Amino acid sequence: MGADRLVIDLENISFAYPDGRDVLSGLSFKLDKGARAGLIGPNGSGKTTLLHMIMGLIPPSEGAIRLFGREMRSEKDFHESRKNIGLVFQNPDDQLFSPTVLEDVAFGPLNLGAGPEEARDIALKTLKDLHLTGFEDRISYRLSGGEKKLVALATVLAMDPAVLVMDEPTTGLDEKTNDRIVSILNTLDKTLLIVSHEYNFLARTTNDFYGMRDGRIFYAGESATLHTHYHAHAAGEVPHKHI
Repeated sequence: MGADRLVIDLENISFAYPDGRDVLSGLSFKLDKGARAGLIGPNGSGKTTLLHMIMGLIPPSEGAIRLFGREMRSEKDFHESRKNIGLVFQNPDDQLFSPTVLEDVAFGPLNLGAGPEEARDIALKTLKDLHLTGFEDRISYRLSGGEKKLVALATVLAMDPAVLVMDEPTTGLDEKTNDRIVSILNTLDKTLLIVSHEYNFLARTTNDFYGMRDGRIFYAGESATLHTHYHAHAAGEVPHKHI
């Protein structure tokens, strides 16, 4: 893994909540350009905190965060990096806040400097690419849970980030919508980092997976092994190597 290909480089990251509870403890993690990686672990192991830290939503107590070879020292640094890293939140209601779907999807391109017409064209193309044509005038908060997930993904893809980060993208989805998201992700030429409890989903969308426990990444493996072991405990029967 060459240093010039690293898109995410976390070194000895620690974080504790104000009540003193440790969430991340000396965590180090590297993600190469073009990687398709899954992140698994029990509730409370720090997975979502890790994603939010990569996005600059939570500052580390200790350690260094480098994105695209640049150390993140301030909000200004993270503001620039967010043009290239897009996060799909676990709860789509945290992502959708405009009256209509078209306005929600166009918001990102507008925020990146596109004019109104260009942003509209980008939004329409993104919806078409995700087979959501006809959703333009739908009221965002009235969508079903699965529809909200798809539109939330569209809001991020409209900004064309180099890295797509997703937090539990299949929670509460039916099999049909789950399969649609798998199909969409497998057509993307992007670096992926996906947190999920669904091992079979990760086996279908990623190449490698990393396991977290007690605020640290403690093993890695190939996602193909998750096909036959996705019901097993993450640190148990799944073949893995310690790192």
